[in-house]
Amino acid sequence: MRLVLSSGIVLVAMLVLVWALQRKLIYFPSSDVPDPDTIGLSGVVRVTFPTTDGLTLHGWFVSRTSTPEFVVLIFNGNAGNRAHRAALADALSRSGLAVFVFDYRGYGGNPGTPSEDGLRLDARAARRALLARADVDAARVVYFGESLGTAVAAELAAEHPPAALVLRSPFASMTAVGRHHYPWLPVGLLLRDRFETLERIPRIRAPILVIAGGADHIVPTTQSRRVFEAANEPKSLLVIPDADHNDDALFTGRPMIEGMLRFLRHLR
Repeated sequence: MRLVLSSGIVLVAMLVLVWALQRKLIYFPSSDVPDPDTIGLSGVVRVTFPTTDGLTLHGWFVSRTSTPEFVVLIFNGNAGNRAHRAALADALSRSGLAVFVFDYRGYGGNPGTPSEDGLRLDARAARRALLARADVDAARVVYFGESLGTAVAAELAAEHPPAALVLRSPFASMTAVGRHHYPWLPVGLLLRDRFETLERIPRIRAPILVIAGGADHIVPTTQSRRVFEAANEPKSLLVIPDADHNDDALFTGRPMIEGMLRFLRHLR
């Protein structure tokens, strides 16, 4: 009886600990943002903009032309900051696109603490800041979400449809990802931030490109396919063979960049 009681106490203590620390298991912000020139990114305009709950966020607008084909609003994954997407911004801008990459609250030296509700406000604020620019055509704004950012981008797209939506390594929901990695935990009861992408995808009225890694160990390819299958037409699926979640192939790999450009230019 004592053994059962002790085991129960340990289990409850573990669940309480997971509940209290879960956001530290989801969000991995980095505050150190180097000068863009030092990491080989040129054509950068530094941008600051407010959120409706009183924070000031920072981002970079990158363009090498006054008449970009599209303007890509990037929603980062759960780790690092905008400097870690510099290579992606560089590749897209060299291909005739303009790029706006920003940091969520708590990332890149920004104030605040990340949460699903907070990232929702940050996404709306970034869109407002982008559309406020005189050199941005709202009809040519594309949302690009990476990993966690796919859920942020998808929710914004359901509310404010873009010209197109590109989702790299999207997942069905945070609950589904949690159950995949921690099948012994009651994830559905513990999670605060759920990021229910699969529920929101059918409400999106915009062309969608889903990009997945064929060997993704963090977001299973099956989940990305579920997101694709739930999307409305027109839609496209690009699976990069043998690519894992954090491989260069899914950040700046040539097949991914070329696939994205083909998709966008077909829309044009």
